[in-house]
Amino acid sequence: MVTKNTYEVHLQAALVELQKAVASQLKKTAKFRTLLKRIDKTLRTIESLLYANGRLARVLDRPEKETKMFIFYLENGKETVLKCSKIKCWNVYKKFVHANKLIRLDHELLRFFQAELQDNLSVKFRGLDLGTKQAGGFSRSCKVPGLPDVIVGLDSHFKEVKRMLLKDDIQVLTVSAPGGCGKTTLAKMLCHDNDIKGIFGDNIFYVTVSRTTSLKTIVQKLFTHHLNVNNCEFRTDEEAKNALEKMMRQMGSQKILLVLDDVWAKSESLIQELKFPIPGYTILVTSRFQFSGIGFTYELSLLNDEDARTLLCHSAFPCDGNQIDVPDDLVSKMVKCCKGFPLALTVIGASLRGQGVLKWRTTLQKWSQGQSIFYSNSQILLSLRTSVDALEDSPISHDCFLDLGAFPEDEKISASALMDMWVELYNLDKEGMYTSEYLLELSSRNLLNLIPSRKDASELEGYCNEHYVTQHDLLRELAIHLSSQDPIVQRERLFIEIHGNDLPEWWSEETQQPIDARFLSISTDETISSVWYDLKAPKVQALVLNIRSKEYTLPHFIKKLNELKFLCITSYGIYPTELQELPLISSLSNLRRMRLEHVALSPSVQSIFELNLEKLSLIMCEIGNALDSCTVDPTMLPNLIELEIESCYDLKEVPAGLCSLDRLEKLSITNCHELDALPEELGGLSNLETLRLHSCTRLSKLPKSIGKLHSLVFLDISDCLSINSLPDQIGELSGLRVLKMSGCHGLEELPDSVTNLTMLEDVICDEETSYLWSYYEGDLCDLKINVVEEDRLANFMKIVG
Repeated sequence: MVTKNTYEVHLQAALVELQKAVASQLKKTAKFRTLLKRIDKTLRTIESLLYANGRLARVLDRPEKETKMFIFYLENGKETVLKCSKIKCWNVYKKFVHANKLIRLDHELLRFFQAELQDNLSVKFRGLDLGTKQAGGFSRSCKVPGLPDVIVGLDSHFKEVKRMLLKDDIQVLTVSAPGGCGKTTLAKMLCHDNDIKGIFGDNIFYVTVSRTTSLKTIVQKLFTHHLNVNNCEFRTDEEAKNALEKMMRQMGSQKILLVLDDVWAKSESLIQELKFPIPGYTILVTSRFQFSGIGFTYELSLLNDEDARTLLCHSAFPCDGNQIDVPDDLVSKMVKCCKGFPLALTVIGASLRGQGVLKWRTTLQKWSQGQSIFYSNSQILLSLRTSVDALEDSPISHDCFLDLGAFPEDEKISASALMDMWVELYNLDKEGMYTSEYLLELSSRNLLNLIPSRKDASELEGYCNEHYVTQHDLLRELAIHLSSQDPIVQRERLFIEIHGNDLPEWWSEETQQPIDARFLSISTDETISSVWYDLKAPKVQALVLNIRSKEYTLPHFIKKLNELKFLCITSYGIYPTELQELPLISSLSNLRRMRLEHVALSPSVQSIFELNLEKLSLIMCEIGNALDSCTVDPTMLPNLIELEIESCYDLKEVPAGLCSLDRLEKLSITNCHELDALPEELGGLSNLETLRLHSCTRLSKLPKSIGKLHSLVFLDISDCLSINSLPDQIGELSGLRVLKMSGCHGLEELPDSVTNLTMLEDVICDEETSYLWSYYEGDLCDLKINVVEEDRLANFMKIVG
């Protein structure tokens, strides 16, 4: 006979084992980190309930069936959790299914202890009827902070957010933007709006969350300040949550609006905890972060020039908003410097209030000479810096933000370039999973904008590889400012901007000292000459050269950068830049990743093939005849794992020698519109796992040797408009799991050999192509056909581009 003690031992053991499993998976994988943390929190709550005040005995007094079922959930949950690290990152479908299993596990654990949680509450609130007025009485009056005297540029945002807020299918709406952009003002406007008050009445609850607020504190504020329930304390978050839900349910059919102002990233779980399945209950969140998967997000844009000018003038000339004795051109230049940030416009305008023209001119002159706007306006610095300081628990994310100052203003930055750089600077995973997390982290905090370059870009593509990054100018300037606090020779990252041939004063033959920087960025304009002083930078591991001139001579000191691991040379000029002295890089024995973008190649590119690179990227390069005389044999690029050739418009053929790179795992030849064939030697890439060929619009066929690529897992031929058939050998791709082929409009049928693709799990295609695959679904039991909407404009641009 099974005794109560036996169940107690089994339950405790199962709980401990599940906790260990969760802890181990949190260390091993990042794929399900949010869900695992949620389960970990649930288990901690359960543990505190079990071992407090003899509650374990009461749990074991339940019917035997319930106890056995709970132990089953714990034991089965362990197996579910341990499978987390085995789910492949590229398998979106399995990730989705497994995520649902984790969510179900969390729900089942919570449901079993629901009664215990309610008992906990009843003891605490016995005798307190939250649905009636207390002796002293209380009023659920709206205690929303007042509005500023002047509000500029929020009218259109107000109308759109109000419309979304009143939709029945939106329970949580987040207004997201960087600090100082007017999120809180917009929330206050909504709360004071007559229509909103007419719908929600007195049931508008406004709470400022801030960085360290707990769930208990939020509920405490609601009970004390909105409901006048004094001396109401909660021992646990769960106790507070249940008390709040009970109170809201007792309001009956009344609509309720809860405003959570200034929610930080670590407080994301608070929003989830405060979501109750109550009809008419809506949550409005303001945050400088974005919370994926929680309701809808409205991104608040910055002010346009007209509104920005109005706000600046109101702050600088408070009497009537009209400038007195300050020329229009000075006001316009000052508006431009503020970058559309309401906070910057307000603070800078106030700092110039009552000042004469001379102050306006000297302020602008300092900024034009390179002095940061943050030196003269500490309020702006403090406001925006809080978003960066919030990264203190993620030092690498903090460093990644600072690194963004290395790239030119108002230019798109390839996410792939950033991730390659961070892999080497911070010793991150070369697969890109954890590296992508830092991009997503910064994006969620509104410290950068992450934009997909393709409509169907997804994790199947390799995380954020198919994205590019933009950043507001003021945030870029903040990154530069924060990176420039130490003396030049001691800085960890050094950003140098050169106009003409005016090198910085510290950089001369006479005074130049060795610098300690690990990351060096040099930006030059169209007028630079080939004169470089020597630069002693023995610790540099990443070098970014931003160039605009038609010709560019690499600095000779580059050959002395013995620790260099990452090199990125990008031309932002109208025409591809002709690189001179490229052979200087041949001595860089530690260089692992190299990216050339928008440059004209010459036969000197041969020197690249002599390096020990792991990844080589040629983006928007003019190939010409540079590869005709180059020799690529098995002894060259011995460690190359990834080769990326993108938007090289004049690439007509791929040198057969590149197919001798037997360690190559990823090959991307994309948006190369002159390429009409691939070498038959392609089948020699025995270790190739990923082959991307999308948007090679003249590519008419795949080589028959493709069947030899038995390690191939991912194949992308989407928007290869000229492909009209697939070779029979396609069925020999025994390891193929993902096939992208939307936009292959010339394809009329599939070879019967596709029935041999037994490992194929995902086909991403357009509706027309999906019909071709539907005939084979019975033969391929694991196949999932994903239909994507065709982007006709993008296809047109690919053809004419």
